[in-house]
Amino acid sequence: MLLARVEGSLIATRKHPSYTGWRLLICQPINQSGEPEGVPQVAIDPHGAGMHQRVVISSDGLAARKAVGDDRSPARWIILGIVDAGVDEL
Repeated sequence: MLLARVEGSLIATRKHPSYTGWRLLICQPINQSGEPEGVPQVAIDPHGAGMHQRVVISSDGLAARKAVGDDRSPARWIILGIVDAGVDEL
């Protein structure tokens, strides 16, 4: 699992059928201070995350494929949740 920030959405005229009806978001992994860390990842979004929101993403491909309902899907990253507040903000 990684902490990430939503940096954009992905629009595709052609995509794997398992992605039908799913939002694909570009998520930039970040460290605890909010600085970019690593390369952006494309994740399916079952929660309706907004632009620049902090999210928790997982590279558990099995969970992503279960979410889209296709064991042969190329889905790898999935947004597990939207971060409301950090520990320092509570």
